[in-house]
Amino acid sequence: MIRIGPAGNSLSFYESGHKSTVEEPEWLHSIGLSAFEYSFGRGVNMSDETAVKIGEQAKLYDIAVSVHAPYYINFANPSDDMISKSIDYVLKSVSKVKLMNGNRVVFHPAACGKADRKEAFALTLRNVEKLSDALKALPYDDYIVCPETMGKLQQIGRVEEVIELCKIDSHFYPCYDFGHINSYSQGSLKTKDDYKRIIDLTYDELGEAKASNIHIHFSKIEYGKNGEIRHLTFADNLYGPQYEPLAEIIDEYKMSPVIICESREIMADDALLMKKCHKIV
Repeated sequence: MIRIGPAGNSLSFYESGHKSTVEEPEWLHSIGLSAFEYSFGRGVNMSDETAVKIGEQAKLYDIAVSVHAPYYINFANPSDDMISKSIDYVLKSVSKVKLMNGNRVVFHPAACGKADRKEAFALTLRNVEKLSDALKALPYDDYIVCPETMGKLQQIGRVEEVIELCKIDSHFYPCYDFGHINSYSQGSLKTKDDYKRIIDLTYDELGEAKASNIHIHFSKIEYGKNGEIRHLTFADNLYGPQYEPLAEIIDEYKMSPVIICESREIMADDALLMKKCHKIV
């Protein structure tokens, strides 16, 4: 089953009279969407009470909830103290998404900083292994942690890097942000084959269970020589990528991803456009 929905609350959510994220699952169900991603980008600050209320509504209206862990996670940081904090951010995100009746946590892997890319990625691998060890101490194992492809050249998170991170633990699944991939590769996603190469590589390297159930972020993104600049909407005709070729691959391969639209401000509206690209959702 393909799940499609927005990252956060769209303008249309508020314009329809809603105010609280607790109301989001019912609203998404009413317009025909089936997924929702909540951002803990600035910290895991939601109360347990609110998380449980969202979870109850998500279960009632069959909405797949995921969360985005804090943006300041950096597994290439040379400081052991900062690595401990990054691990803690992921653990807190996992615990909170469980209360929200979800099981997926997306995180930004790392930034190169002053290190060269090879050194930064090697450090990222070692520290994500520490994350894997820490997750094993949780009192449950029905969670999925998704390192995300990143959009700037100095960030760790290219497709091949994310695949290597996902080999560390059976709970690690890729989050492919195709807008980010298109940004760091300077507009490489143009045809169905461009997407197919990424999906085929994932099947080859990670196997069917992970490849068919990847997490996807999608939006058109403006980019420059250093990669990502800002998120756009599907109305933009200058920057890509286009969603239709990816939808064809997902349908042909009978994949069951969670697909989150990150269009600027109108993510639910564009998520509905994405849904129309699929034969069966």
